[in-house]
Amino acid sequence: MKRLLTVAIALLISQAALAGVKIEHWVSPSGARVYFVESRVLPMLDVQIDFAAGSMFDPAGKSGLAALTRGALDLGAGKFDETAIAEQMADIGASLGGGADTDRASVSLRTLSATDKREPALAILKAVVHAPLFDSAIFEREKARTIASLKEAMTRPDSIAGKAFWAAMYPNHPYGRQATPESVAALNPDDLAAFHARYYTAANASITLVGDLSRADAEKIAEGIAASLPKGVAATLPDAPQLPKWSMTQLAHPASQAHVYIGLPAIERGNPDFFPLLVGNYTLGGGGFVSRLMKEVRDKRGYAYSVYSYFAPLKQTGPFQIGLQTKRSQAKDALKVTREVLSGFLKDGPSEEELAAAKANLTGSFPLRLDSNKKILENVANIGFYGLPLDYLDQYQAKVQAVTTDDIRKAFARRVRPDNIITVTVAAD
Repeated sequence: MKRLLTVAIALLISQAALAGVKIEHWVSPSGARVYFVESRVLPMLDVQIDFAAGSMFDPAGKSGLAALTRGALDLGAGKFDETAIAEQMADIGASLGGGADTDRASVSLRTLSATDKREPALAILKAVVHAPLFDSAIFEREKARTIASLKEAMTRPDSIAGKAFWAAMYPNHPYGRQATPESVAALNPDDLAAFHARYYTAANASITLVGDLSRADAEKIAEGIAASLPKGVAATLPDAPQLPKWSMTQLAHPASQAHVYIGLPAIERGNPDFFPLLVGNYTLGGGGFVSRLMKEVRDKRGYAYSVYSYFAPLKQTGPFQIGLQTKRSQAKDALKVTREVLSGFLKDGPSEEELAAAKANLTGSFPLRLDSNKKILENVANIGFYGLPLDYLDQYQAKVQAVTTDDIRKAFARRVRPDNIITVTVAAD
């Protein structure tokens, strides 16, 4: 019986995904943008609050501040210490999540939708985003953990390559700044409090709710969250990143495996070139074993176990990246073949057969991106934070199907310019 019920629930969610996601949007009286999807399949409520408070807003010389601020939020807030937060969440079967990335800091809540469960969970959520304690002892503990983690990362070739890659792509932009043991060691609780006061505001927030709620209840909950925050002002973005000049960075390391990263800043969220790039990249390096990079670098020559490419659009121009690992003695040959594959794709684009295969995969797998409330929450939160059209999910498959080989060639020509590509290798002979 339990198995049948599980299958039935999965089928209902899948059918809801296929039918589209109805996103309701409004601005709360306190100034936060709100996005709501009513889903009655499960008696659950998922909430995510996104703030424009990612690492791009770290002040110069204080890299790591955004991440440390977000990490400290649920380690004591309001009348709750960190133990009380964990215990009360466990008692009502709720959980907090989230994190910080380049663009944003997020706090999420999953709880049962029954009033006696969701209200205490929401009370903790509001305390976490509005009144974190930034206790000095806990701050020192978390700072020490962060410094230790950064020092450990400095010994790993993949981490070394990643940091060098972003620094080379964004030499004069906050995207290229990296937290270091020294930058984190210089931080203090007052820095966290000041960062929180500036960026964790209603005007700088996007609130997403998905679950077993009416529109009226969603409005009440969203305004309760927004009203607990200072109104503030929206974050000011830095100047857009400039394209770097072609460069090759080779870093020594004793590892037996070389790490190779190739790429450049390519596209921001909402750019109309996204769908041609998405579809084209499936053939280039995003389609796993059917991609050209995998066939040429791994299957034909055995240079790498895995090789991939992707576009990662951000608030400002995000990267296009190719990555692979190979024996250090094969790194030069693997890099040569990778560049040849990329050059050939930029010249000719995909064949009609490759285009059809890409479209079939991207449209056929799309419902799996919406087959749970959590996935719906993630997608709708992205729409809200990045200001994408409300019908973005409804139009996704049609946009993919509309892409032509000519669209792909032109979009790649605009966004992946050989003169601006940077390469970073670590542990390559």
